[in-house]
Amino acid sequence: MYESKPYFYGTGRRKHSVSRVRVYPGTGKVTINDRDIDDYFGLDTLKTIVRQPFAVTATEGKFDVICTVKGGGVSGQAGAIRHGIARALLQNGEEMRPLLKKAGLLTRDPRMKERKKYGLKGARRAPQFSKR
Repeated sequence: MYESKPYFYGTGRRKHSVSRVRVYPGTGKVTINDRDIDDYFGLDTLKTIVRQPFAVTATEGKFDVICTVKGGGVSGQAGAIRHGIARALLQNGEEMRPLLKKAGLLTRDPRMKERKKYGLKGARRAPQFSKR
């Protein structure tokens, strides 16, 4: 159905999640990994996070979203999709940039899990000290 229609593309990232988002003119339907958003995310807060760029730019119900997302957990995936939608909306029109920028939706959240170092039990946790 969407293969021949023109779309706007955005890549979103958060933690270890990466999403590829395509935004088509439509009715507001959101499809994630070939599943409806209600099937994919159980929590309403995650659905709200995904739809946040549309709420900020007052474009609810004007675009359909089809995206694939990999890696991380559900919260990271929701953030990655939000980032991708915001980037895709910029291709529609640069007049949305100040709104999205002020809401902080164009900034990639850089917080990731720190890697474990050798000689330690975690990223920073040292082994328990033993005097004898």
